[in-house]
Amino acid sequence: MAIRVLLVDDQPLLRTGFRMILEAEPDLAVVGEAGDGLQALDQVRALQPDVVLMDIRMPRMDGVEATRQITGPDRNGPAKVLVLTTFDLDEYVVEALRAGASGFLLKDAPAHELVQAIRVVAGGEAMLAPSITRRLLDKYAGHLPSGEEPLPDTLHTLTDREVEVLKLVARGLSNAEIAADLFVSETTVKTHVGHVLTKLGLRDRVQAAVYAYESGLVRPGSQ
Repeated sequence: MAIRVLLVDDQPLLRTGFRMILEAEPDLAVVGEAGDGLQALDQVRALQPDVVLMDIRMPRMDGVEATRQITGPDRNGPAKVLVLTTFDLDEYVVEALRAGASGFLLKDAPAHELVQAIRVVAGGEAMLAPSITRRLLDKYAGHLPSGEEPLPDTLHTLTDREVEVLKLVARGLSNAEIAADLFVSETTVKTHVGHVLTKLGLRDRVQAAVYAYESGLVRPGSQ
């Protein structure tokens, strides 16, 4: 079945361009469009998309709040959010990731990257530019713990190996890179990542990276 995509952007011309790109792909289907966050919420409820391409800065309701409501505890459907931004390092992107977005992409990214990003997010991998996610968190390190605070109790539910894997995820390593670093198989890494997400109540790798920074487990600039 085709991946159902909802386009959310306050610029109709951009939505048209995205639609043309996506509808050329046999496994993608654009099921609707919205010009702001409030319209996006209505469309998500009505259309049940798999992936929402979400602009950040929009009138009435911005992309951060819309993301929070779409992916929050009262969510109504399977939609994952892929944030679109004009700016490489944008504080709003950090907030969108904290709100539950599965990743982000620059609006001027090549068409093939947009298509692949949608497929990755729809598949639940959420490995979209984790290294850029780290750069964002590094840039806004002033909002993060200094490392002097005690680690949250939830971290103590992880095994030593799971903590190790979480640190590597936060550094932006892929499963293959983590496997090579720890001298284990990719399947083993996938299992560890799955356990980390389940124990910490996180949706995907991007949220895991954010958690690792916000908890103080990983500090900006650390290796």
